[in-house]
Amino acid sequence: MTVGYLGDGINDVNAMWEADISLSVDSAVDVGKAAADMVLLEKDLSVLNSGIEEGRRTFANTLKYIFTTSSANFGNMISMAMASAFVGFLPMLPKQILINNFLSDLPALAISTDHVNRETLKSPQKWNVHFIRNFMVFFGLISTLFDLLTFAILLFIFQTGPDLFRTSWFLVSLLTEIGIIFVVRTRGSVFKSRLSQWLLYTSAITIIVTIILIYLPLYELTGFIPIGGFIFFTLTLLSISYLFVTEWLKGWFLMRMG
Repeated sequence: MTVGYLGDGINDVNAMWEADISLSVDSAVDVGKAAADMVLLEKDLSVLNSGIEEGRRTFANTLKYIFTTSSANFGNMISMAMASAFVGFLPMLPKQILINNFLSDLPALAISTDHVNRETLKSPQKWNVHFIRNFMVFFGLISTLFDLLTFAILLFIFQTGPDLFRTSWFLVSLLTEIGIIFVVRTRGSVFKSRLSQWLLYTSAITIIVTIILIYLPLYELTGFIPIGGFIFFTLTLLSISYLFVTEWLKGWFLMRMG
């Protein structure tokens, strides 16, 4: 049994300390407010429900950010290590990694504004480290497999040199990291869940800026070179395939793990 207590005077302090959750009001005595877990600033108990919903919404969006960054970074770390061992050159320059991190942080920051499904707000969620670990490994390895497929296409089909290889992987890395945001933001279908405007706008802006950056004559600054039309189409198709595959595997993962 969970016991709550609402009090505003000195005589209520002992009961407030013993209760599982204690409430007071802004006009209460100082010792009463100090003993309370929560002080109501409005004369309306409905603010408690609003506060609970906002807390659950914040927690859900925090998990979205953790799922996105942990799986993407874990996958890219493995891909970078494997590529460095076999391709004979750095798969992405340090400055390109920094640009990648900066651009991908824009939609990641907008996750805090995202909508949360009503089903998620009905009951409290728990911090499950094992589930987060399993999610990171599972989707991180999927990201690595798509990276390896990208490497194989670039090296053996298009026979790209270092600069084109780095530019191409930079593009795929950005597109897939945005894609995983769309997938993990809902337990349901990504195509039926409505994104927040900020998340939609920052994702679109990030993609546009990435493409413009690749084609600007800034080789000395960024190390990027323009990507040919057919290679660009292939990489875009590969990134879209990643979105559909991760969306499909998400359902299987949640049934088994979640």
